[in-house]
Amino acid sequence: MNAIVKPTEAPTMTTTMTMTEDLGPRDDAPWIIVNDTVMGGVSEATASVSGGVLAFRGFLSLANNGGFASTRTTSPRLAANLTGFAFDVRGDGRRYQFRLRPGRGFDGMAWRQYFETREEWSRVELQLGDFEPVFRGRQVPGAPALTGREIGQIGFMLADRTEGEFRLEVRGMTAVFDQGRTLTQN
Repeated sequence: MNAIVKPTEAPTMTTTMTMTEDLGPRDDAPWIIVNDTVMGGVSEATASVSGGVLAFRGFLSLANNGGFASTRTTSPRLAANLTGFAFDVRGDGRRYQFRLRPGRGFDGMAWRQYFETREEWSRVELQLGDFEPVFRGRQVPGAPALTGREIGQIGFMLADRTEGEFRLEVRGMTAVFDQGRTLTQN
């Protein structure tokens, strides 16, 4: 694990320490595509990584009751003290989902959180406690909270019910952990 320990604020008072783990995207990690074609839709997408930047693009179609395109990859084993994720995005102004899935299975419940894109690079910071559990696009009331240890896959999805071309670029993905201790400046 490539860890960097940094305070969440300047260490002039008691400061909670966090640690981050670099999640890439790496050029050698495969990102698979899962589109609405699994249920008869015709959306198209590609995902590739070059120079540490994930490029997820394609055409979202609403034909045949479709309307989603997604990409995902396996996640390194994360610690239970995971508090969130951060990454830089650039895109087409559409609203995307960052998704977490337990285990390595193809189907099942996922946890999602939305973020917006712009033409310029911008930083997205997502707290683990703000992810909502979903199954096939519907919320799952009463589902247990997801912990870092359970996460087996991370990914991105577009399902904004707007037909047309899409483009999302992602770089500098990190997992953020609470170190559970404080540093006091004397």
